[in-house]
Amino acid sequence: MKTQGLWAAHLGMLIWALLVGLSFPAVGLLSEGLPPLLLTALRFAIAALAVLPLVWGAPGLKPSRQGAWLYALMGLCLAGFFGTMFWAAHRTTALSMATLYVSVPLLAYGLGRFLSVEQRALSLLALLALGAFGALGLAWAEADGALTRMQFGLGEAAFFVGCLASALYPVLSKFGLMRGWLSPHAGVRTLWSLVLGGVLIALLGLIFNHPNAMARMTLSDLALVTYLGLFSSGVTFWLQQRATATLTPAAVTAYGYLVPFVSMLLLFLQAPEVLSPRWLPGSVMVILAILLLLRRDVRMRRDVEMPSRARS
Repeated sequence: MKTQGLWAAHLGMLIWALLVGLSFPAVGLLSEGLPPLLLTALRFAIAALAVLPLVWGAPGLKPSRQGAWLYALMGLCLAGFFGTMFWAAHRTTALSMATLYVSVPLLAYGLGRFLSVEQRALSLLALLALGAFGALGLAWAEADGALTRMQFGLGEAAFFVGCLASALYPVLSKFGLMRGWLSPHAGVRTLWSLVLGGVLIALLGLIFNHPNAMARMTLSDLALVTYLGLFSSGVTFWLQQRATATLTPAAVTAYGYLVPFVSMLLLFLQAPEVLSPRWLPGSVMVILAILLLLRRDVRMRRDVEMPSRARS
């Protein structure tokens, strides 16, 4: 992959972080009492329907046997993350969940090393740790310096399992790509992730939610869910799958550190009075981690390309 492709992958993940960060205010506009798991399944269905015409006839649209099993595992990862997130949301605090989610890039690195899709890289670990501390700093600022309120019980344990599932998703994508089990087309991988993940999440929703509550949806709710399906699910999944073909799983998931940064900027726009120096350390560390990650990847890519140019 050329350096231009590397830049495109990183730019795509920046857009990913922006779209994910913007999705939280949109979710807050939905009517209260709607079943969250069934809403997520509806989002996935809308996104899959939008992606399908774009990938019709693409290579690997019909998966191989190994690919089908791998897509099923990837769908299980999505269902595991969203399922535990919604279950834990009623049993723990947002601060505890935000703090635990910081572990995802480091978990992705460890799982990637186990499945041989990550190389041993102390510099990458250091950058992931820097970003994790930055994200923790933003969580500390949002909690008014009260990280001591964080606890660890059954809800936190369940959400940590969800974080493991979230970290495993890009690792499995990379694993399948390296072995030729998954389609080289990012849209096809996105489609199957949405379809299988959505089916499993819908089954969880039928068990743990109240399907009759979907009748409370208004036209504005449907419009918001459509927006979330197209952009917060469809586009973000495609951007993540496209980046996975170029970047390592740890580098892809590291962009999750930017999501609380985007949320912070939105908070400043809505409530400028909360702006204070306590947000600065975490913001600087997160931005620095992403910039150093980009610099590291570009430098490594150029080191690979230079001998090839010399031989030609």
